[in-house]
Amino acid sequence: MYHCGVPLKHWLPPVLWMAMIVTLSSDVGSAEHTEHWFVPLLRLIASWATPTQIEAMHGLVRKGGHLTEYAVLASLWYRAFARGRHLTSRSAAPIAFAISLIWAIVDETRQSFVPSRTASGKDVALDGIGASLAMLVATLGWRTVIDRTTTLLLWAAFLGGLAFLILNTLTDTPSGLLWLTSPLAAILLLARKIYARRAHP
Repeated sequence: MYHCGVPLKHWLPPVLWMAMIVTLSSDVGSAEHTEHWFVPLLRLIASWATPTQIEAMHGLVRKGGHLTEYAVLASLWYRAFARGRHLTSRSAAPIAFAISLIWAIVDETRQSFVPSRTASGKDVALDGIGASLAMLVATLGWRTVIDRTTTLLLWAAFLGGLAFLILNTLTDTPSGLLWLTSPLAAILLLARKIYARRAHP
């Protein structure tokens, strides 16, 4: 990598992070091992939770680890290419994403040979989502991603709520607070549009 124009200080962090991912995907990071220290911690934090809920939280955190690991990996490779090779964000992001996704596939394949671990296509998908989210933020910026995500969620709330209102009306099912949430989403969407026009005339 250094000879390709990427200095050591830029490519070493993602390589070390890849090594850490490999270490965690060995027997060291198996569910049997993490539950020994993480489940008691969850019981301490969420003393109200049932054993089933604690188990679900443990699984959720482990899956969240996939998103985080590969979001960080893609970000480190993005930094290596954007700062080390001075590539534009549109060039660096796809390369960083591709390296991260390939590493996810390699790592999951390797896990299939570890008795205490299992390979999963769903985990590769989670890894890819984590990497793609990081690259969206890198190319569009935090504000744009948050703005677009908020708009998307408001549209989903409005259209989904409207669909349920129609369905509930047709089936004579009471809608309760849904009569407020769907119009509220529409009002918020309209307010965002007006604000955007005033901010960027």
